[in-house]
Amino acid sequence: MRTRIYSIIVMVLCIGMAMSARAQEGRRAPDLQTADGRFFDPTRAPEKVEELYHFAVHYRLEAGYVQNNERSATGSYPDMYLHGARLGATATFILPSRFSLQAGLLYSIAYGVTDQHWHSVTQETVQTEYMRHRVLEHNLVIPVRAFYTVPLWKELNLFFYGGPQLQIGLAENDYMEQHLSAPMLAWLEAQGVPTKSYDRLAEGELGRCNIQLGVGGGLEWDRYRLQAGYDFGLNNLVAAPLTGDQHMWEWGWYTTFSYRL
Repeated sequence: MRTRIYSIIVMVLCIGMAMSARAQEGRRAPDLQTADGRFFDPTRAPEKVEELYHFAVHYRLEAGYVQNNERSATGSYPDMYLHGARLGATATFILPSRFSLQAGLLYSIAYGVTDQHWHSVTQETVQTEYMRHRVLEHNLVIPVRAFYTVPLWKELNLFFYGGPQLQIGLAENDYMEQHLSAPMLAWLEAQGVPTKSYDRLAEGELGRCNIQLGVGGGLEWDRYRLQAGYDFGLNNLVAAPLTGDQHMWEWGWYTTFSYRL
């Protein structure tokens, strides 16, 4: 009887050991030679995600302040500053590598006052006589700018630009106020110097095309831009010199706000 019990116990133990061995074979040990590609490696540099280029055109409305500076090398024209406003629309063509090209059409109006002094013909050593010039000018402005944008934070960007600009004069009225003696007035008229109000462009005295080269920059947030720039006049605007060798250039500084439609 005992022999049979022992035989049953031994048989049960053998069956249990066999089942345990088979269960262990079902549990496969992890393959240490094969690395999981999804495993996070803190020492590995993050992969750069290349931005896909998409061509687009952004249209903007622009308005702001402008200050034009009429400069003369000979003193035949009084140096003066004209203050005013400019407004219009631009189109920006998006290019690769954060570059863009902008062209536009704007209208500007500016007004300035200055005094032009003359040596008195009766008191040659004293500049006591003068004419007061009140100049009102109207221009069309056609800028062509190359832009480069630098992302700063979220939708905040810094941008720089440069390029030519064509300023087309529509009118430049000089409203003159005389503070001259009769001998001085007669002498100026004999020299062909205007002493009454007139339009410098309509009379052909000044050319209408002012070629400028400018630089600038600003900040962009979402659809809004705030920018400032300076344009240097390249050509002499005097088309018909009245006295001697006359030169005049017009440079300009401005700051504008624009909104992308």
